[in-house]
Amino acid sequence: MKLKKINSEKNNWKTLKLGDIVTFQRGFDLPKSNFKTGNYPVIGSNGIIGHHNKYKAKGPGITIGRSGNLGEPYFIEGDYWPHNTTLFSLKFNNSYPKFIYYLIKRIKLNRFNAGSAVPTLNRNHIHPIKVIIPKDINEQKLISNILSSLDEKIELNNKINSILERISQTIFKHWFIDFEFPNEQGKPYKSSGGEFIDSGLGKIPKGWEVLYLKDVLGSLESGSRPKGGVDVFSNGIPSIGAENILGLGVYDYSKTKYVPEDFYNSMKTGKIINGDVLLYKDGAKIGRKSIFMFGFPFRKCCVNEHVFILRSNEKVTPIYLYFWLEKPEITNFIINLNSNSAQPGLNRVGVESVKILKPEAKILNKFNSILVPIFEKIFLNCLQNQTLSQVRDTLLPKLITGKIRLI
Repeated sequence: MKLKKINSEKNNWKTLKLGDIVTFQRGFDLPKSNFKTGNYPVIGSNGIIGHHNKYKAKGPGITIGRSGNLGEPYFIEGDYWPHNTTLFSLKFNNSYPKFIYYLIKRIKLNRFNAGSAVPTLNRNHIHPIKVIIPKDINEQKLISNILSSLDEKIELNNKINSILERISQTIFKHWFIDFEFPNEQGKPYKSSGGEFIDSGLGKIPKGWEVLYLKDVLGSLESGSRPKGGVDVFSNGIPSIGAENILGLGVYDYSKTKYVPEDFYNSMKTGKIINGDVLLYKDGAKIGRKSIFMFGFPFRKCCVNEHVFILRSNEKVTPIYLYFWLEKPEITNFIINLNSNSAQPGLNRVGVESVKILKPEAKILNKFNSILVPIFEKIFLNCLQNQTLSQVRDTLLPKLITGKIRLI
């Protein structure tokens, strides 16, 4: 199969209204209190919001955010319950469902707001939209298969990363919360009668100690932004804020802002290096953490003034520091630092006062030797997903409009 540029208007493509190829209907109300255990997904404007024991629509189908996440399409293979926050595909007319899904992604329906006080999407506003599609449903299928193959690989990488993250969290908990790290004989320390001592964090293994973050950090610094803010720059050096980070290795590139390279070069603090742990210090995302390793998401970047960089010294490793800060009780302590502060947001003194358990170096090094390859795989998958997404987003408008044809 080859890709070829071609004039689609003259090569078996046709102009129709969206309502001619797919009919949408408003979804059905279902309060969460009425959800009953079942296998049918309930699809809201942001995707799956739960499961129910009944369905209202046969799959495959498409939902579109009617309110909330306005205009965002979601594709579902099996039977499902479309929530009333969505429009759903009642029927397809000589069209391939997955092709229609990509077509709708291309149209960007959020611009068809019905105009009420609360943003909503009305099916009567989107059915008349004119679109160009292949007459042959097999060509529709070929196009969607190309795009689907990219999305499926991205989803597979995400599933692998989710498993790897859970494995990493399990090892951390087993070693540093349950204290079942391997002793000198390779047996679980606590279960094998390991010796414990009292500390400010309760009973801890002998030879370990409780410190404060200020004791294990080589530096604690924040970033800045140039006059006029980063919003005015469309390129340069990426400036990382809380809105970009959605989880371990999950980065929203669409929200990236930039600072000029000469400003970046003049920055005394705030430049990110491999192994930096980021802590978001104010706003709605206060207390959120992330870690940058193996060139993810950029090989050269910085943070803005809403983010702390926590750069560990030789006493703890970056991965251990990240997981320690991810502990629910530590996260809650950090969030409460804000509520106890005269000024909104975290300050340096408060962050430095967080207690941290320092294991023996040999245990910490052994943990690091296990986790580093796992983290490398996670971030390599993330970087591959970035490339795959760029390829998909480049191909989608060209394939879906017939500017490039499959021959």
